[in-house]
Amino acid sequence: MFSSNLLLHFLFQLFIIIHSRADLPGTWELLVANAGIASMHTAVTRFNTVVLLDRTHIGPTRKRLPKSHCRVDPNDPVHKQDCYAHSALLEPSTGKLRPLMILTDTWCSSGQFLADGTLLQTGGDGDGFKKVRKFTPCEAASFCDWEELEETELARGRWYSTNQILPDGSVIIVGGRAETSVEFFPSRHGNGAVKFPFLAEAKDTQMDNLYPYVHLLPNGHLFVFANNRAVLYDYTNDVVLKQYPELPGGPRNYPSAGSSAMLALTNDHSSATIVVCGGAQYGAFIERTTDSPAHGSCGRIEATRPDPVWEMEDMPFGRIMGDMVMLPTGEVLIINGAEAGSQGFEMASQPCLYPLLYRPDSPVGLRFMTLNPGSVPRMYHSTANLLPDGRVLIAGSNPHYFYKFNSEFPTELRIEAFSPEYLLPEKANLRPVIVELPENVSYGGGFDVVVTVELPVVGVVEINLASAPFATHSFSQGQRLVKLGVSSAIPAGSGFYRIACTAPPDGRVAPPGYYMVFAVNTGVPSVAKWVRLL
Repeated sequence: MFSSNLLLHFLFQLFIIIHSRADLPGTWELLVANAGIASMHTAVTRFNTVVLLDRTHIGPTRKRLPKSHCRVDPNDPVHKQDCYAHSALLEPSTGKLRPLMILTDTWCSSGQFLADGTLLQTGGDGDGFKKVRKFTPCEAASFCDWEELEETELARGRWYSTNQILPDGSVIIVGGRAETSVEFFPSRHGNGAVKFPFLAEAKDTQMDNLYPYVHLLPNGHLFVFANNRAVLYDYTNDVVLKQYPELPGGPRNYPSAGSSAMLALTNDHSSATIVVCGGAQYGAFIERTTDSPAHGSCGRIEATRPDPVWEMEDMPFGRIMGDMVMLPTGEVLIINGAEAGSQGFEMASQPCLYPLLYRPDSPVGLRFMTLNPGSVPRMYHSTANLLPDGRVLIAGSNPHYFYKFNSEFPTELRIEAFSPEYLLPEKANLRPVIVELPENVSYGGGFDVVVTVELPVVGVVEINLASAPFATHSFSQGQRLVKLGVSSAIPAGSGFYRIACTAPPDGRVAPPGYYMVFAVNTGVPSVAKWVRLL
């Protein structure tokens, strides 16, 4: 007898045989043939540039720093004088790259944009264990670089931790390897750290509590998921308010390599639904079994209900190390990863080249659509980020300790973009263009967005706010999409429409900061413009 997962996998493989790639939605393009570094951590800035960040202490990359800008570190185990870049700033519209200077080790670190648009970057290994760094973005033609804070450091070393911006604009930093506490930036407690026993309870012999999935709910509390468990955490009073039911299917966090996303906040923004998908079989990491099949189960829970339960369904096939990207439409792209093994160096096989589209409004059993496959394996240390033009930037993949180019899954320096079906040329006449938008909006305030559309608008044009998360290790820290309350589009001249919008009510629904604003017409998004929510 086939198990349900095996049967689904068999049917999917049969589907592939019958249908050619050309029949599946989505298109791929190569943006950069050689970025010089493999991006373990990736973030999109409000200037439409992309921060690429690997780690130091690994020897040469394929991109050099500017002349006379070498990093000198007598404790570096590989290069005491390192003249290679381990970070870069990419301009996707031109493919231009500028090397950035990073001094301390950012291996498996964490990050989050602050309310002023600065990228906060925390922790890592070695000399980066307690380090706090900032990157203040600038126009592509200007100069900006990493700043390593000297007067401020983390209270506890943070390696494999998760960051989340809070309603007041501060950031909570959760967990890390051998660390079962939380702390804040700026610090809000005398010793800087608060014990969080849940992380100890969620730890197993594989350390499946690393890179916990942290989502800020619209009630102001945190949904924190580690291993196969989740809690509702009141971080203000340091109280666990609720223990959620265990998620069936085994561990989902690093190194078992599932992924998670909070679905779009809609209507009155009072409810929030979390999805957790994929993961490795328990024991795959310990036993280093690279051929252990991943599972494809997904759990979905309405985290704000008084009596929440997990609703289970299966993806068409198993996946580990997949990235879940919130699209402007409210759908979720699941991309990258492998079908066997676990996270870690040389620990996975069978690259998963087929993206999936998760359609949350469809009934169970019909939510997943298989998309056009890529050709580049994106294994351990891959990333995926939504760009303002609606494409998804795909970067990274280095399943080796050093850069290695003569293996089955070599260090990957190519950067690609995946275009969902909504960017097909035949949909161009439905695509709105935002022509008027305020630079700043206030909580609960009304404002107008003016768009132009080639074809007459039929129905409601959505106005959706998308955050710019920090993507690393199969989880996008701080990712959220908020659908605003809008009026019907009112004609305002030839092909122009005015849409009255209401901003999110407070920082619990959307923390302060810069957001991409998308107008979405019958499922087709505009190019985003940036707005600051104050």
